[in-house]
Amino acid sequence: MPNSPAPSPHELPPDHPFGLHHLPYGAVSRTGAGGPDIRLAVRVGDHALDLALAAHGTPWAEVLAGPTLNALLDLGPQSWADLRSWLQRTLSDPQDHAGLAQHLTPVEELTLHLPVRVADYVDFYASEHHATNVGRIFRPDGAALTPNWKHLPIGYHGRSSTVVVSGTDVVRPCGQRKAPADPTPTFGPSVRLDIEAELAFVVGGGTALGSRVPVEHADEHLFGVALFNDWSARDIQAWEYVPLGPFLGKSFASSMAGWITPMAALDAARVPLPVQDPEPLAYLRGDGSSLYGLDLTMEVRINGTVVSRPPYRTMYWSPVQMLAHLTVNGARLSSGDLFASGTTSGPDRDSSGSLLELTWSGAEPLRLDDGTTRTFLEDGDTVTITATAPGPDGAVVRLAEVAGTVAPATC
Repeated sequence: MPNSPAPSPHELPPDHPFGLHHLPYGAVSRTGAGGPDIRLAVRVGDHALDLALAAHGTPWAEVLAGPTLNALLDLGPQSWADLRSWLQRTLSDPQDHAGLAQHLTPVEELTLHLPVRVADYVDFYASEHHATNVGRIFRPDGAALTPNWKHLPIGYHGRSSTVVVSGTDVVRPCGQRKAPADPTPTFGPSVRLDIEAELAFVVGGGTALGSRVPVEHADEHLFGVALFNDWSARDIQAWEYVPLGPFLGKSFASSMAGWITPMAALDAARVPLPVQDPEPLAYLRGDGSSLYGLDLTMEVRINGTVVSRPPYRTMYWSPVQMLAHLTVNGARLSSGDLFASGTTSGPDRDSSGSLLELTWSGAEPLRLDDGTTRTFLEDGDTVTITATAPGPDGAVVRLAEVAGTVAPATC
């Protein structure tokens, strides 16, 4: 990234949401350059620091020279902690300002790229409120939760190649759909395109096939988090999901924020889980000391209108339980693996993380600030998800937004 004047990072207000207590990682290039020169960066206030140039001569110089964070993820938690400490120490030292300033660029001058090469992607279903709402919608005469839901974190394997960075247009998917009154299925664009406000966890450190990660050690593989929108075509999904679960209704696009918040930046946001009853099996619980939730509040906007504020702290399953369950059968981990929480929903309608819940499957349309209404997404709609969490000493951590605009179908 070319040189750009910037204020001294150590002069940032201590409560700046992208201050030294946060330092999210991303991959950026200069907007308008002839062919992207993708560089790893860390966000400092409203600037991005070129990591390869800033860390020249340090033990991390080589792994920070690539276009993705995968090589850094391979190094494991001690190296992640050491790099973060070095960045905080260097960025807070006034004597280093002159040397660092030449490697800082305003974020508005940069294009974001996917910061990890996604090796594999799993989507979970960790919100009891969301699962209950969906059960009531799809099975009004039956139990809201399936018998297995409180015994294990339910998940499915998604399609890693269609995880895209925030700002990428999402093309309305085509597929088979069949409404209950239709005699036969039809093919065409989805007419029930939805959002899912989620939190994605970035995994580092590979494991051997046949081994598993105990819940007590799962945190050692969690590098950071990013806001996530797992776009869903509810009509395609409803027709195809029996008996094997989500497939084409989910695999067309999943949007991920361009900046990854380190887990260390969320230490002050850790909270106890809701009571898990019945108590999970031993491999999902350990002695209980490793389990935690996150006090993080999302905000979902459609075309600028706030439609929901889902609270992540209400999630039933801990991220360490999700990771432990993911590997308990011997499935291996690879650096760059991604797993998402599933839709984040709270106890109230206006804290739901999907249009399926917010409009109760289209029966109760939402009204936007421009006077229009929505049951599901229309072409041209832009969905933006933001979130904040408590940081150290009263500071706030603002996670980078994830946004996407619906483009017309091509079928």
